[in-house]
Amino acid sequence: MNVYDAIIRRRSIRRFKQKPISPDVLKKLVNAGRLAPSGANLQPCEYIIIQNEELINKVFGTLKWAGYIAPEGDPKKGEQPVAYIVVLLNREKRTTGGEHDAAAAIENIVLAAMEENIGTCWIGSIDRTSLRKILNIPDKCIIDSVVALGYSNESPKAVEMKDSIKYWKDGEGVLNVPKRKLNDVCFFDEYGK
Repeated sequence: MNVYDAIIRRRSIRRFKQKPISPDVLKKLVNAGRLAPSGANLQPCEYIIIQNEELINKVFGTLKWAGYIAPEGDPKKGEQPVAYIVVLLNREKRTTGGEHDAAAAIENIVLAAMEENIGTCWIGSIDRTSLRKILNIPDKCIIDSVVALGYSNESPKAVEMKDSIKYWKDGEGVLNVPKRKLNDVCFFDEYGK
């Protein structure tokens, strides 16, 4: 699959097969994140891979899923993520900002996961206080995001946005994700053209 195809196919996944992901593949995903662009090349991002089953369950309890369709959007028992990558910003490496660095790193992780047929969900709605305690994250690090990982057990689809940005499940249980039309967001030479 080429990069553009991966971008077109990518959707957030919230239902996962309970098949483990090898540690080597998880390290490959972090390496893809590590090599993302970084402002002033400060590289403030650090990563914690979670694959221990007990920790996976604890991390799951700190996350909120699919707000528009909660609790229906929450992964059900037996379809929860099999791993996580927690993305941190180390304030000793960059005292402020870094969110752009994290976003670039996470998108690299997501696209590298697509190549491995691994589904992802980029999560920012986190009980950071609890997660910090569970993972012994030092105060010098900001918890930016969590990427949930697993082999996909669903096939969400992008649909043309009509009157709402809110995603929904159709009668067959397929998640529909509205996307704005390209012509509504892309202009040449000046705004609105």
